[in-house]
Amino acid sequence: MTLFRLDASIRTHGSASREIADIVEAEWLAAHPGDPIERRHIGVDALPATAWAAAVTAGTTAPEEHTAEQRAALALAATLVDELLAADAVLFAVPLYNYGVSQHFKTYVDLVSTDQRAFGEPFLAGKRVVLVTVRGGAYGGGTPREGWDHATPYLRRIIADCWGADLTVVEREFTLVGVNPALDPFTDQAATMHAEALQAAREAGRALGAVPVPA
Repeated sequence: MTLFRLDASIRTHGSASREIADIVEAEWLAAHPGDPIERRHIGVDALPATAWAAAVTAGTTAPEEHTAEQRAALALAATLVDELLAADAVLFAVPLYNYGVSQHFKTYVDLVSTDQRAFGEPFLAGKRVVLVTVRGGAYGGGTPREGWDHATPYLRRIIADCWGADLTVVEREFTLVGVNPALDPFTDQAATMHAEALQAAREAGRALGAVPVPA
């Protein structure tokens, strides 16, 4: 069995999304000790911002007329799709940035979508995917910023509805409590949310590592 893990946080230390994803990964490894984990960290090793445009324009250009940039973009898109197709399970760790999806993950989605195997196709149909997403504030029902999370609905739409994955989402809010003094009144609430997210990560990791029952 192979797990593919992608991180989109711009941080390598102290990352809330990485903390939760590490737990999911550990539970998967407990079920598959010694099995390979393929990794890509697009928050640190960012994909080229121009690759999507190059791949799109390559689609309307005769192959013999492709530029070096277009060929490289098509090859990169193919590699990204290969990574997803080759994995038995997938783990995405994607934080909310400025009320929206990480620019790194949006670039990733756009580039993946240029590959003919993924364009308009549920190419991950039935594949188990865990999405870990974290938010610095709180955006749930009844909060002052309810509806300001423009990332999680998008991520669900792409990964589950467009790509067809069997998606589980693990969420944590109020990650900036203890960092931003203005949020100090929510310390207890944030601690509860943190504990709940860690438990949800354990459960999601066990489910991700479970061997599917044949139909």
